[in-house]
Amino acid sequence: MKFTLIIDDEKRAMETNKSLKIKDLLKDFKIPLEAVVIKKNGEIVLEEEPVDDGDIIEVIKVIYGG
Repeated sequence: MKFTLIIDDEKRAMETNKSLKIKDLLKDFKIPLEAVVIKKNGEIVLEEEPVDDGDIIEVIKVIYGG
Protein backbone atom coordinates (compact mmCIF):
# COMPACT_ATOMS: atom_id res chain seq x y z
CA MET A 1 0.00 0.00 0.00
CA LYS A 2 1.26 3.47 -0.89
CA PHE A 3 0.07 6.73 0.63
CA THR A 4 1.25 10.28 1.20
CA LEU A 5 1.93 11.62 4.68
CA ILE A 6 2.16 15.37 5.24
CA ILE A 7 3.67 16.63 8.50
CA ASP A 8 4.62 20.31 8.95
CA ASP A 9 4.04 20.93 5.21
CA GLU A 10 6.59 18.22 4.36
CA LYS A 11 5.25 15.53 2.00
CA ARG A 12 6.53 11.99 2.42
CA ALA A 13 5.76 9.15 0.04
CA MET A 14 5.11 6.14 2.27
CA GLU A 15 4.80 2.45 1.52
CA THR A 16 3.91 -0.48 3.77
CA ASN A 17 2.81 -4.08 3.50
CA LYS A 18 0.71 -4.01 6.67
CA SER A 19 -2.68 -2.49 7.41
CA LEU A 20 -2.54 0.74 9.38
CA LYS A 21 -4.83 3.03 11.29
CA ILE A 22 -4.19 6.73 11.82
CA LYS A 23 -3.23 6.05 15.45
CA ASP A 24 -0.50 3.64 14.27
CA LEU A 25 1.08 6.37 12.14
CA LEU A 26 1.00 8.84 15.01
CA LYS A 27 2.63 6.30 17.31
CA ASP A 28 5.35 5.50 14.74
CA PHE A 29 6.22 9.20 14.42
CA LYS A 30 5.88 9.83 18.19
CA ILE A 31 3.14 12.42 17.65
CA PRO A 32 0.75 12.83 20.61
CA LEU A 33 -2.85 12.44 19.51
CA GLU A 34 -3.95 15.26 21.81
CA ALA A 35 -1.83 17.80 19.93
CA VAL A 36 -3.01 17.21 16.34
CA VAL A 37 -5.93 17.13 13.95
CA ILE A 38 -5.79 14.55 11.18
CA LYS A 39 -7.13 14.97 7.66
CA LYS A 40 -7.57 12.04 5.29
CA ASN A 41 -8.09 13.09 1.69
CA GLY A 42 -9.15 16.56 2.86
CA GLU A 43 -11.63 15.47 5.54
CA ILE A 44 -11.05 15.46 9.30
CA VAL A 45 -11.01 11.90 10.66
CA LEU A 46 -10.62 10.08 13.98
CA GLU A 47 -7.58 8.07 15.02
CA GLU A 48 -9.37 4.75 14.39
CA GLU A 49 -9.72 5.52 10.66
CA PRO A 50 -7.83 3.04 8.45
CA VAL A 51 -5.18 4.21 6.01
CA ASP A 52 -5.96 3.02 2.48
CA ASP A 53 -3.91 2.78 -0.69
CA GLY A 54 -3.57 6.18 -2.36
CA ASP A 55 -4.66 8.19 0.70
CA ILE A 56 -3.25 11.60 1.54
CA ILE A 57 -2.88 11.88 5.32
CA GLU A 58 -2.18 15.34 6.74
CA VAL A 59 -1.11 15.90 10.34
CA ILE A 60 -2.04 19.38 11.55
CA LYS A 61 -0.49 20.44 14.83
CA VAL A 62 -2.81 22.33 17.16
CA ILE A 63 -1.35 25.34 18.92
CA TYR A 64 -2.82 26.15 22.28
CA GLY A 65 -1.84 27.92 25.44
CA GLY A 66 -2.64 30.86 27.61
